[in-house]
Amino acid sequence: MKKYENQLEVCIRAIIRSNGKILVCKNKKKGYYFFPGGHLEFGENIKEALAREIKEELDAIVKKFLFIGVVDNIFTEDGQKHHEINLVFEVKLDKIKKQSQEDHIDFALISEKDFSKEQILPVVLKKMILKWLRNKKIFWESQFIK
Repeated sequence: MKKYENQLEVCIRAIIRSNGKILVCKNKKKGYYFFPGGHLEFGENIKEALAREIKEELDAIVKKFLFIGVVDNIFTEDGQKHHEINLVFEVKLDKIKKQSQEDHIDFALISEKDFSKEQILPVVLKKMILKWLRNKKIFWESQFIK
């Protein structure tokens, strides 16, 4: 795992829906949910990075992806400060799996109805996804905007 302390991180996040449910990852050690995806590496294009992350996490192939928004987030985890820019895409896969390919995460399908009740991070992204599910408008949000 790379260290990103005190660096600007560019992350790509996938919103994957199936039958009224949203696929999320669960951090096994910490218990919170987050959206599939990961870091954009230097020299990698966004589409390739998203496909790579989905293949690594779910062993699935991205068939379609549509840009839906951007979220700016700053947080501290394990004593390290992080500042991430999340590029968010609605993603269609060749098949939806809940079986993780990585030891540190699990996957769950959460109903859109129950989505607002779960601890999904970043909170600002969860808020924008709930709004996007209603209006389907491209969004930009930051935890810094009051």
